[in-house]
Amino acid sequence: MIIDCHGHYTTAPQALENWRKRQIAGLKDPSAAPRVSDLRIRDDEIRASIEMNQLRLMRERGCDLTIFSPRASFMAHHIGSLATSQTWAAICNELCYRVAALFPDHFVGAAMLPQSPGAPIETSLDELRRCVEEYGFVALNLNPDPSGGHWTSPPLSDRYWYPLYERMVEYGIPAMIHVSTSCNACFHTTGAHYLNADTTAFMQCLGSDLFKDFPDLRFVIPHGGGAVPYHWGRFRGLAQEMKKPPLETWLLDNLYFDTCVYHQPGIDLLARVIPVKNVLFASEMIGAVRGIDPQTGFHYDDTRRYIEAAGLSRDERQMIYEGNARRVYPRLDAALALKGL
Repeated sequence: MIIDCHGHYTTAPQALENWRKRQIAGLKDPSAAPRVSDLRIRDDEIRASIEMNQLRLMRERGCDLTIFSPRASFMAHHIGSLATSQTWAAICNELCYRVAALFPDHFVGAAMLPQSPGAPIETSLDELRRCVEEYGFVALNLNPDPSGGHWTSPPLSDRYWYPLYERMVEYGIPAMIHVSTSCNACFHTTGAHYLNADTTAFMQCLGSDLFKDFPDLRFVIPHGGGAVPYHWGRFRGLAQEMKKPPLETWLLDNLYFDTCVYHQPGIDLLARVIPVKNVLFASEMIGAVRGIDPQTGFHYDDTRRYIEAAGLSRDERQMIYEGNARRVYPRLDAALALKGL
């Protein structure tokens, strides 16, 4: 199988965005606030939004299954209150559940948490429980910066996050470390904030004893790890100065990197620097970079082409395409095994 570990519902019917705009308007004028029941999206609308977009591209590119979560830039945890985020997360997660129910052979859910700046992380646990126990989701997206580019939350190593980590270990699910929209003009959302956050999350883990406390905790760092593979020597040197063990033993039983890197030299570097056992196939198709590369004639996010051309062995490609995902996402592996896959 070819499993894409990084998909977002970026093509949801327009009614979802319209409802969200009304919710935001209602923060200033409560009379304008919508009810949850005001959002009506039919199954045939969901089918059309998937069949003409993600599923069409998956078939064209030979991808079998996508781990599917709400649109990352729409999480926008900095907007409104905790109640705002709780309502919005529940709506978005339910839509991803409906996608997975309509296309069970091609999509499985990953949860958006109802995080809010300053709110205890415990306030996200009920939605996570619903997504895992009722919806059958196999992962979650964790935003290390709910403030939207101002970084007011504690680092990922802080005990603030421990109640969530305990639940993750209990459920056997990993978290993809994924920020949302930047409301700080210094940081472009997808070109700077996302990649900064990937690098920041790695460094927060490197400088802490987090994985001593949670040896079974697993994070997926998206977008190829931000600056991490390119500056692997810098991070090795910093770990050495901090008197940490080598990165391979200090972090790489717990941290994984996806292949959302949109050119061949970047994938080649990732595959040379990061052990293959820590690389998971992903494309984030119909995401931040949707155009066609004039140098190749193919879409930037057609990442399978890069893997095929990276000089990897058949066994190494199998690990990246399927084996690593089934190991990092044990609930996914169990669900596939039930289907005889």
